[in-house]
Amino acid sequence: MTRSRFGLFALLLAFVANFALLGCGSADTPPAAAPASSAAAVQDVADPVSLDVPSIDAHSSLVPLGLNDDKTVQVPPVDQPLQAGWYHFGPKPGQVGPAVVLGHIDGNHQKGIFWRLHEMKKGDKVLIGRKDGSKASFTVTKVDQIAKKTFPTEAVYGNTADSEIRLITCGGAFDAEKKSYLDNIIVYGTLDS
Repeated sequence: MTRSRFGLFALLLAFVANFALLGCGSADTPPAAAPASSAAAVQDVADPVSLDVPSIDAHSSLVPLGLNDDKTVQVPPVDQPLQAGWYHFGPKPGQVGPAVVLGHIDGNHQKGIFWRLHEMKKGDKVLIGRKDGSKASFTVTKVDQIAKKTFPTEAVYGNTADSEIRLITCGGAFDAEKKSYLDNIIVYGTLDS
């Protein structure tokens, strides 16, 4: 897929996803991403199987996530709020492009894997264990809290020149009437050399 077609596809999915966002109290549904770029697909990197974020004491296995029928990204089961998932139609952690990891802030009346994601700071580490026993280490470059209605689809899912990671959960104020959080917390990181 050419870069311009990839961009058009990502924007189209963002438009559709903006109308399908659900609250994290019951389901965390960030916008869908386009498939990995051809450059990322060529790299031979084992599938991710675990996540460790020492600064917020977050540790989880990683389950693969795909797309729902409405083309939004699947999320880990809300009745397992400590389970993180990796969007497997995007780049794998360590491939060129943004690998996306999703987790709940809470669920099933308990704290979720990313309950403390908003506490992360520039310079913190994100460690991804792979199926072949290798590990990828990322350094946090930015932490954002963004209103869901202005989700930065291109910044999160768009092509990048390097291997990057995104950690996403809900945050901000909770709308009791809609039973959803109003914002997303997004952590950006780059692969250590």
